[in-house]
Amino acid sequence: MTNETQLWHVTVTVGGIPQEMPQTHEALVRLHHERPFIHSLRYAEDRAEVRYWEEAADMVDAASLALRMWTEHRISADLPDWQVVGLEVVDKDTYQRREVPAALNVAGVTPRQF
Repeated sequence: MTNETQLWHVTVTVGGIPQEMPQTHEALVRLHHERPFIHSLRYAEDRAEVRYWEEAADMVDAASLALRMWTEHRISADLPDWQVVGLEVVDKDTYQRREVPAALNVAGVTPRQF
């Protein structure tokens, strides 16, 4: 059995009681400093989406780490007391296959090869 790790692209969506936007923004900036592999943060008054790369042996390990990420940084980054409402974990190859040049997009339909 091998202990090699690979990269997984993770999208964690959290939601809960609406918060003030400036405080949420500041908390997400602190989270980004604590988790430098975050490459995208989107938020509204009642939810946030965090996208980043995770290194793990398999998808289950990556998902387990992702499910704990928000809670583990809640105090240090002063994050809202929101819960995970969505999770996506895909391997690097799958993530890269999704990236299609804009010229190929027609009326919102993105061609995909599997």
